[in-house]
Amino acid sequence: MTTVLVVDDSKVSRLLSRQYILQRHPDWTIAEAASGEEAIDKVETVSPDLILLDLNMPGMGGLAAVEKLQAKRPSARITLLTANVQDATREKARALGIGFAEKPITEARIDQVISVLESQ
Repeated sequence: MTTVLVVDDSKVSRLLSRQYILQRHPDWTIAEAASGEEAIDKVETVSPDLILLDLNMPGMGGLAAVEKLQAKRPSARITLLTANVQDATREKARALGIGFAEKPITEARIDQVISVLESQ
């Protein structure tokens, strides 16, 4: 079974991501976290195949959480899902070996991100 961890301080963004993923894959498990710290705690009990990670959140942001998440769940694919579309942010994501997708969250963007798991 495939598990996705959606990490975003916006409840609306988490709900949209959940809705779009479950429309396509109703058998997948969706876990949620509202901050980087919560995501790090969550991966102690959840083994996500994919982590959708917002960049700007109160407390620990997405980029600060990446290395800790990678250390705890090295097999999980991580995609930064953010409205911060500056080249520097894209370069940081690339340097960390993670995916990058722009907000706003749409069904097409979620499909694009999860298609990586479907091809495995």
